[in-house]
Amino acid sequence: MTTRHCGYTAIVGRPNVGKSTLLNHLLGQKLSITSRKPQTTRHNILGIKTHDSHQMLFVDTPGINDAKGRAINRYLNRSALSAMRDVDLIIFVVDRDLWTDADAAVAQQVKQAGAPVVVVLNKVDRLSTPEVLLPRMAQLAELLPNAECLPVSALNGNNLDALERIVKTHMPVGEFCFAEDQYTDRSERFLVAEIVREKITRQLGAELPYSTAIEIEEFRDEEKICHISALIL
Repeated sequence: MTTRHCGYTAIVGRPNVGKSTLLNHLLGQKLSITSRKPQTTRHNILGIKTHDSHQMLFVDTPGINDAKGRAINRYLNRSALSAMRDVDLIIFVVDRDLWTDADAAVAQQVKQAGAPVVVVLNKVDRLSTPEVLLPRMAQLAELLPNAECLPVSALNGNNLDALERIVKTHMPVGEFCFAEDQYTDRSERFLVAEIVREKITRQLGAELPYSTAIEIEEFRDEEKICHISALIL
């Protein structure tokens, strides 16, 4: 009988480094919404990928940033930091050519979490030459000396097969937690609300208040069409 492996991986980083895009590409389908507006992700989103004898449970988290001021920032930070507890692996996503104080703060939180770490240098599809990554990789090796470092492009999938192989090596032996064809534990209503929020965020951008929420009033799935009524709050 084939030995099964199942475990949790937290995907963390500051806002707008490509965490949700990375999750969607790893799953092979859209789950987490994306936009250029910081902190588009409001909740910890569980993505499930089952491949052969491994079930990988990815937790996409809100971007971690300066929690001063807005209560929503503090809430989102708590959500992201809680995801790093009791996971089998942390994927720390950074922009390959932009390092900020927020990245350094996340790196310290990642180090304190104590789980194995893979640092993902994202957006390498925009590289002119691979050598430009060397200073950033040296910096990350100093900050997180026990972490693996992998350049990827979440947008077009470069090197994500290598990332998946690394994730598999950290999955402990255990039975699957979910059905093999399941890709999230979220309800259809939640996913619909997120898609609506994504569309209005992309259309309105900075004009949209951070406190905006979507409430699904009605969801009727008929033979050829879905009838959805949503409130924008």
